Amino acid sequence: MNEIKNTKNSNLSTVAERLDKFTKEELAQKHEIIESRLFEFANFMESQMVFLYTPVNGEISTENIIKKALQIEKQLVLPALTTTKNVISLYKITNYNKDLVTGVNDILEPDIKKCKKIPLEDIDIAIIPGLAFDDKGGRVGFGNNYYRRLISKLPETCRKISLAYEEQVVDQIQMESRKYTVDIIITDKRIIYKI
Repeated sequence: MNEIKNTKNSNLSTVAERLDKFTKEELAQKHEIIESRLFEFANFMESQMVFLYTPVNGEISTENIIKKALQIEKQLVLPALTTTKNVISLYKITNYNKDLVTGVNDILEPDIKKCKKIPLEDIDIAIIPGLAFDDKGGRVGFGNNYYRRLISKLPETCRKISLAYEEQVVDQIQMESRKYTVDIIITDKRIIYKI
């Protein structure tokens, strides 16, 4: 367990060092490329019900993606996090400005009083956040296990995709189990399909 934690910290340090070399403008350009690749990606465009996240510091921003997806009338589901047992509930949003409120840890979440709860089985494609990734679909998040649990509960048919700067891809992520991996990682340089 300590080895996994040490490797995680080492990977996060490597990613931070790599990203620190870029200006905000350079990162914005890379972000634009990632966004474009997502909207050109057939699995995403053909999906019926898309799970997206609102980012925490260090994760790829999804604000424009959410707004653009709503404009093209994608059905979007976002998480509402609870402090009880680190559970995620999914809610469909239809309006970025009206359906979101500040929730746990100051993260934008669906307003559960307005939005319709959606079962996990309805999700076709899930965009999963992370801080570091490997080409086997391994990912490192913030360590609160929200998304790890979500990945393991999503239907087999659901494509699990992460968006990342190329610099967030490392040689290897030590994981307890490969059942918590993503299927595809879209970076500013390439699309990585899990080996």
